[in-house]
Amino acid sequence: MNNDLMPPPIRELIPTKLPDLRDGVPLLAPLRKDVASIGPAWLPLALVLGTIAAVAYVDHLVLSTSLLYLYIFPLGVGAILLRKEVAYSLIPVCILLHNYWSPRTIHPGLRIFDNLLALLCFSFVVYVIQRYIEQRELLAKTIQQQRDDLLQDVQLAAQVQRMFLPVGKPAIAGLEIAGMMQPSKGVGGDYYDYIPIDAHTIQVVIADVAGKGVSAALLMSATAAAMRLEANRDQNMLQQVERLNTEIGAVSDPERYVTLLVAEIDTHKRIIHYVNCGHNPALLFRAETRTLTRMNSSCPPIGLSPEEICELASANLMAGDMLVFYTDGVTEAENRLGEEFGIERLSALVQRGSSLSAEGLMIDIFNSAAEFCSEVGFNDDVTILVVKCNFDGSPGVTA
Repeated sequence: MNNDLMPPPIRELIPTKLPDLRDGVPLLAPLRKDVASIGPAWLPLALVLGTIAAVAYVDHLVLSTSLLYLYIFPLGVGAILLRKEVAYSLIPVCILLHNYWSPRTIHPGLRIFDNLLALLCFSFVVYVIQRYIEQRELLAKTIQQQRDDLLQDVQLAAQVQRMFLPVGKPAIAGLEIAGMMQPSKGVGGDYYDYIPIDAHTIQVVIADVAGKGVSAALLMSATAAAMRLEANRDQNMLQQVERLNTEIGAVSDPERYVTLLVAEIDTHKRIIHYVNCGHNPALLFRAETRTLTRMNSSCPPIGLSPEEICELASANLMAGDMLVFYTDGVTEAENRLGEEFGIERLSALVQRGSSLSAEGLMIDIFNSAAEFCSEVGFNDDVTILVVKCNFDGSPGVTA
C-alpha cells in the first residue's frame, strides 16, 4: 500500500523505516565486535560449531575412555571468537552432547560428578580466556586514547609553532621575499623569520635546532621568541648573537644547539651584512656574472659553547641578485640509493631558476628535492627562504 495515498494523521503513525530486530537482540550477533569486523560473520561461528561436532563424533566412536576433556579446545576457541554469553552457553551444550552421544555406560552418581567437574573446569577456562581478552581490549582502548591525546597535543604544538613563523610578506621596496617550512613530523626544529628594521632595511633569520620532534620544536620556539626580542632591542647583530647564545645555553643541554644565520639587507645602500653560526652556507647568485657565492659559517652554533666569537661579513647587492637560505633538510634529502640531494644540485637549480620570482624559485627547489627523495620521503625538516633583489634607479651608497 502506498503511504502517499493515506491521510496525513495515519501516515504519521507509520514509521518511515522499520527498526532492525538485531539491534534489540544482542544474542543474534554472536561474534565479538573486533572479530565481526575482520571477515565473514558466519566463519568463526561455523569453525566453533564444526569443532564441537568433530569432538562429539570422536567421543561417540571411542568406548574405552572418556573424551570429555577434548571439548576444552572448541570452548577455548569460542571464548576467543564469540561473545561472552554465547561462549558460556556452549558449555552445557558440550556436556549434553557427551552425555547423550557417547555410548559409554557410567554410574549415575559418577556421571553427575563428572558433569559438575566438567562444568567447573570449562567455566574456568572460558572465564580466564574471556578475562584476558577483556583486559587486552581495555589496554588497547587506553593506548588508543593516549595516542589520540598525544596527537592532539602535537597538533596544538604545531599550531603554536606556526605562530612564530611570519604570516605575510614584508613590504620592503626593492625586495621580493618568499619562505616556507615543512616539518618532517607534526612539529619541527626549523625556524625562519624576516623582521623589518625600517622602511628600507630588513633582518632575515633562518635557524635549525639539532634533532627533530617535540624537544627540537620547544627549543625552536625559545629561539624564535629570543630572536624577536633581541631584534627589537638592539640592531647590532654580533651582540644579538652573543646574548642569544647565552639565553639558549641557559635553557638547553650540551647536546642541544642551534645553527643560525642572521642577515640584514639594506636596500638603500644595496648591501647585506650577515653572521653565520654553523648554519648551511646561503647561496648568493650574482645576476651580472651568473656566479654563486657561498655565505659560509664564521662561528660555532648557538648554545654549543659559553662564548660566541663571531665575525660580521658583508656583500654588495645588485638588481637581479638572489639570496637562497635553506636548512640541511634540503641538501641531505636522500633517494632510495642513499644519495644526497647535495649543494651542487641546489646550486644548479638556483642558477637555472634565476629568472623566476622568489616564490617560484622556492617552489622549484622544494619540488625538485621532494621528487629526488619521493621514494623514501624527507628525513628532516625542510625550510627554504628566497630573497630576490628588484632594485630600481641608480645604485645606492655602499658601505
